[in-house]
Amino acid sequence: MKVGRNDQCPCGSGKKYKRCCMNVAEKQHTEIIDDINQTMAMNPNLSMDDLNLVIQRKTAERNNCPNEDFCGLTPTQMANWLYAPFSELKDVNITPPEDLAASPVMQYLALILEDAMPQAGSIKATARGNLPAKLVKQASELLPAFAVAKYQTLPSISEFTGSNEDKFNALHYTRVLAELAGFLYFKGGRFHVKKAAQKQYLSQGISAFFLPMLEAATSQYNWGYMDAWPSDIDVRTFWVFMLWRLQAHGSMETLNDEVCRAFPDLLQTLPEDGYASSQEQLATIIETRFVVRFLQFWGFVTLDPRMYVDGVKVTRELQIQPLLKQSFVFDAMG
Repeated sequence: MKVGRNDQCPCGSGKKYKRCCMNVAEKQHTEIIDDINQTMAMNPNLSMDDLNLVIQRKTAERNNCPNEDFCGLTPTQMANWLYAPFSELKDVNITPPEDLAASPVMQYLALILEDAMPQAGSIKATARGNLPAKLVKQASELLPAFAVAKYQTLPSISEFTGSNEDKFNALHYTRVLAELAGFLYFKGGRFHVKKAAQKQYLSQGISAFFLPMLEAATSQYNWGYMDAWPSDIDVRTFWVFMLWRLQAHGSMETLNDEVCRAFPDLLQTLPEDGYASSQEQLATIIETRFVVRFLQFWGFVTLDPRMYVDGVKVTRELQIQPLLKQSFVFDAMG
């Protein structure tokens, strides 16, 4: 059955076919047909069974051939990184680091657990359903231990400090992830830590929650939750690819170029306006959703927030932190 332009893409991404795999599929289909026609011209006596074998072989060759637009990945590798469940990702080994003291998300989670344990595993919420002010203050005091602290940021616009949870993005993000991961739930005006999670924390420490929290962040959490960009620009789909490239070269500019080359259809959803081109808009989305509110929240990188120094526009400096390479080891070449 032919897939229509506005039908859901059969790859499982949840997007319309025209906004996902259509162009790639059509290009690959054309290339395979050309190969088959050439083979038939050279071998006019092929049987139908032989022709089917040729088609299977040509398709397999295409799927397992390094693609320049994918920075050397094969279509098979890329498909795995885009659509496979977290536990089935290939060519990348994800391991909890031995020391998570430099990870804001994991330290905030530890603070929530430590605060709940003496209170029968629960924390009284505020009238607005947020974490209590005392815990928020304790979380703010952890900032000097994180690499991002070297950048002086006003408390009013900081992601890592706040007078309450509503003004403390990294802490709120952590609480949401804990709920998505199934460790924390809200009931009767209190946040409750599940008993199984309490036992796990006592026996294994905070590292036991690293992989489930990361899976929640990359599989369930809505990366557009804290901004006003269109929700269908889901760069979360490409997080493994972007992480691989950023770990390889550490350049935001290069990363943006690579994403545009690998996924050009993204630009079609961001038409140029009077202020920024579609590529510049995509670069801002990647920076905001992937770098600032994912990688920095986890302590994997730091990004200098300054765009101008002494009135002169400067190249943003991104630094890879030890936690990134401790957590992700890639087998893919590129």
